[in-house]
Formats: sequence, structure tokens, C-alpha cells
Amino acid sequence: MPSPQRQVSGALTGLLARASPYHSAVTLIEAGNADQPSTSLSSSPKPSKRIKLEVESPKTSNISDRTRSTSLRKTSSTVKLEETVSEEDTSSRVKAKSPKKPKPIPQNLDTPHPAPPHWKEVYDSIKEMRAQTVAPVDTMGCEQAQHKEKDPKNRRFAILVSLMLSSQTKDEVTDAAVEKLRAAVGGTLSVAAIISADDSTISDAIAKVGFWRRKTGYIKKTALRLRDDFDSEVPKTVDELCSLPGVGPKMAFLTLHVAWNLNHGIGVDVHVHRITNRLGWHQRPTKKPEETRLNIQSWLPIELHREINHMLVGFGQTICVPVGPKCDSCTLSTKGLCPSANTKPPRSPKKRKRQSSANLEHESGPKINIAIES
Repeated sequence: MPSPQRQVSGALTGLLARASPYHSAVTLIEAGNADQPSTSLSSSPKPSKRIKLEVESPKTSNISDRTRSTSLRKTSSTVKLEETVSEEDTSSRVKAKSPKKPKPIPQNLDTPHPAPPHWKEVYDSIKEMRAQTVAPVDTMGCEQAQHKEKDPKNRRFAILVSLMLSSQTKDEVTDAAVEKLRAAVGGTLSVAAIISADDSTISDAIAKVGFWRRKTGYIKKTALRLRDDFDSEVPKTVDELCSLPGVGPKMAFLTLHVAWNLNHGIGVDVHVHRITNRLGWHQRPTKKPEETRLNIQSWLPIELHREINHMLVGFGQTICVPVGPKCDSCTLSTKGLCPSANTKPPRSPKKRKRQSSANLEHESGPKINIAIES
């Protein structure tokens, strides 16, 4: 591509301009006749005056401009890429930290469990036995925690706290802990009182219940959640209750029964789980209380869902105890309605003593006589 030439005017009239053979961007000006063709430098006797005009090549300019624009585009794209990655990383970190939504508590089985044979006769027999005995749950259960509170919100909150403390704890210990906690926070068991109290104050009051350190954190966090999300009120649904720290399905259903008079399911604890398996009410023995709950809810009439927990808990505290159940005092055993009943008569104390002595002699091995020869 020929290099652009400038027009020479004024004093430079009559000079010849030609492109330099050494660089296309340089124009050489030589003296001579404008009508005659230009001659080379080697033919001229004297070196002519040369005026060097440096003209920026459009091609070079275009290349540099393109280079600058490309670098700018690369820089901007790099910045955009970095911004995109930064936003994605930030969003992923936010998603990782966001709490997972709890799964809804199942209410029904896909295939209902068949009702066990003679269940109504068994149910009525247990109910009759319960009417003749007073169990700890009758005088120190979660229902008793509300009686010393005047405000309805505080009554419902006291019921929830009592149920949270009752896990892995006897009713006698739970009842005493609720009373001590109420006194420690100022005489009223409320959401505001728990939030204002120090953790050490709560821990000292409930120190005799099982897992008291963990329950201290649960109660404090639950009070904060109730204040922030529920206007300091106990929720009225199972899923909302189970979203609170330390609250499971059993506590949720019992809270609805006692605090709100809502019958939405059966509260299954260790007593209900143990006794229904001993009675053979499950086609295949259940391993978890939630399996027990879903099985029983599928066939037991709904009007009995609320009272079965209280009835079986008291029965398990007085007669069908975890170790050494009192089958001789249970009418289900005499009627042949309990497949797990121990019908063997207890051994007398003398017989047990003789048996233990025989076992000791058997375990000690043969007798050895030692004599000293004279």
C-alpha cells in the first residue's frame, strides 16, 4: 500500500517528492524540474536537501487502537467475570449458611395399619385399671405446669417448657424443676422472663433433669424464636412447634392437646411405644416412636387420640413398668389379652437362696482335701 504524501507548497514549489525506499512512512523532497521524472540520489552530483516528513501510518494507528480496545474489552470482561464469580460465590455462601426448611411431620400412612384383634377390650381394661390407681403423670404431668400462671400466654409457655424438660426425665423431677425455674426467673414463667435470665440461672434451676445443659440452650433459643417470630405466643401447628429448638413430634402433639385443646395426633413417648409393642398392636414390632404413632393413628378412632397418651403413661408408671412388669396385678394377664404377660409364678425367697447356693458350689469346682503327713 503506497504511503500517503503531503502536498508541498510555497517555498517548496518545484521540488520533487518521492517515497523513501527505506521506509514507507518517510517522504523524500529533492530539487529538480517538476516536469521531468525524478532521479535517484546516486545520479545527482550533490546530495540534495532532504526534508523528512514523518506521517503516522493509518494502519499502525488502527492496529494500536484495536490493541487498546481489545485490551480494554479483555479488562472489562475480566472484571465482569470476576464480578460474576464473586456474586456466585457470595450467593453460594449465603445459601450454605441459610437454615434448611424442616420437613413436614407426616400425618398418615400410605396404607393404613390393620386394627389389632380385641383392641377395644384391651383398651377398656387398661382404662378401668387406670381409674383405680393414681400415677405420677396425674399429679405432676405437663398439665400441672399451667396452674400457677394467670396470663394465658404464660400458661401455654409453661406447658411447653414442662414438656421440653420432661424428655428422659421422670415426672417428679420435671415438676420440681419447673417450680424452681419459675421462682428463679421472678415468679412468672414467661418468654420475657426467660430471655432476661442468665443461662447460669436457668441451668441451676433445671440441673436435676436429664441433659440439663442442652435443655438450657433449647429453652433460651425457643424463647427468642417465640418473641421474634410468634409474638411471644406458642404456635398452633405441629410443623411450627417442631421448628423450635428441642421440640419433637411428641411434645408438639401434647402441646396442642393441653395448651390449645387441639386434637391433631397422638403424642407417643417411651411408655406408649413400649406398651403397644408388648400388646402386639403392631404387625411388625416398631423401632421408633414415630412408627408407633403413625400405625396407631391409622386405625384408632380419632376421639381417642388425645387420651391414649395420658392413659398408657400412667399404666406404664404403675403396672406395665419397663423392668419387671407387674403382670400378676394386670387384668390383661388373667384374661389372656397380653401376649407378653409373664404367667410363671414367682419363686419363693428360700428357693431362690437354695438355687443360688447350688450355683455357687457348681461354679467353685470340686472340693480339695489337704493333709499333712507326719
